[in-house]
Amino acid sequence: MTRTPLPGMGRTALPQGTSGVHPAHRPGVAMAPGAGIEPYDSRTRTMGPVSGKTGRDSLGLYGGLVCTAGWSGVPRQLRRVAVMVEASANWAADELGPAKVVLLRLCTGIDAVVVVDNVALGPAIGGVRMRPDVTAGEVARLARAMTVKNAVAGLAHGGGKAGIAAPPGSARTDHERVMRAFARAIGQLTDYIPGPDMGTDETSMAYVHDEIGRAVGLPGVLGGIPLDELGATGFGLGVCAQVLSEARVVELAGARVVMQGFGAVGSNAARALCARGATVIAVSDSSGATWNPAGLDVAALAAHKQASGPVAGFAGGTPVPRDDVLGLDCEILVPAAQPDAVTADNSAKISARVVLPGANIAVTREAEAELASRGVLCVPDVVANAGGVICAAAEYRGAGRGGAFAEIEQKIRDSTSELLDRIRRGTLTPRAAAEQMAAGRLRKAVGLRRKF
Repeated sequence: MTRTPLPGMGRTALPQGTSGVHPAHRPGVAMAPGAGIEPYDSRTRTMGPVSGKTGRDSLGLYGGLVCTAGWSGVPRQLRRVAVMVEASANWAADELGPAKVVLLRLCTGIDAVVVVDNVALGPAIGGVRMRPDVTAGEVARLARAMTVKNAVAGLAHGGGKAGIAAPPGSARTDHERVMRAFARAIGQLTDYIPGPDMGTDETSMAYVHDEIGRAVGLPGVLGGIPLDELGATGFGLGVCAQVLSEARVVELAGARVVMQGFGAVGSNAARALCARGATVIAVSDSSGATWNPAGLDVAALAAHKQASGPVAGFAGGTPVPRDDVLGLDCEILVPAAQPDAVTADNSAKISARVVLPGANIAVTREAEAELASRGVLCVPDVVANAGGVICAAAEYRGAGRGGAFAEIEQKIRDSTSELLDRIRRGTLTPRAAAEQMAAGRLRKAVGLRRKF
């Protein structure tokens, strides 16, 4: 797809004389424990020529020129801070962003990265992901997905994301110390509003809010709307599926559903789909899967998961290898686990009529192309799983639970319907249609920003 540059948003580039180092890694920048390296800000700096290449761990999910983050000439202390930025990490620098890439050392052995991708529509909202293998490239791709998602949903927010390279299963006291250190480190990064994501939850956001007064997805006792507890993302997936059913893309009543992942998003999405008449026949988690062609008792499975652990041990189903669920015959597949779960290497085994991503960047561009060639509709993640960020934006404005869920219903209905209309009017792929929706709104927003 040919991308039309947005007015007023020049392409970012690498500075002269930095040996291919991304501006966020510029040599000579002072750092201190718990403080971020001075970020690169594409709105205020003029950069020289750029060369780019594409890479798997890049923002290629939504297109754009990719700049390689090399390490020639980078001081040793910066290399230590950026342990999560592997030597081959790439991210895009295009007309959309990123506006800022900030590397942080929170405490000994624990590093973090924040990517503020774009703020044309308002301050960036995006989750804080905590896991040992998180990379800067992954966070940058997720931040770009949030830019597109927030624009598609019509939110007054840009896209951002954060990653903390720490084990999510740490002791609660250790987790609290890390989250509070992270909050203090981003205190001055006022154009980023953190929320819960993989490895973090409402309590994590309470720690952040206590330190800097800025977070979403807070516990109800603090006046927040606990996204995971209430299942905002899963609810939105159910709404998206309902619209597809009303448009006769797939018959939801009696539809067989396969869930890849059964965490906060997967379990709530399963409940939402079953409430609309679908039947969940298989569920996987990180260690295995369970299958029952007659249908799984989702409530009982969720109780088992919470009490006993792996879904493969559920008495109401038959254990099957984890990765086999992708090939099970079904109408709807919900990848709600890791990024890049559906790739060109495994997409051919999928027999579903519709792929409804619950996880961000769950399906690669190549996999989408293969699925489309067989008539399988892969709803873009930026449409299907926007319920969580819609709820977060409503909370940020001070809305209550009822108002937030009514907004999720309306916005996902509107965006799914618009997506289908754009696909049917021309030759656009679902991803290209979603990009087109976002680009139009971003272009209008940029036109209203100061140019002098």
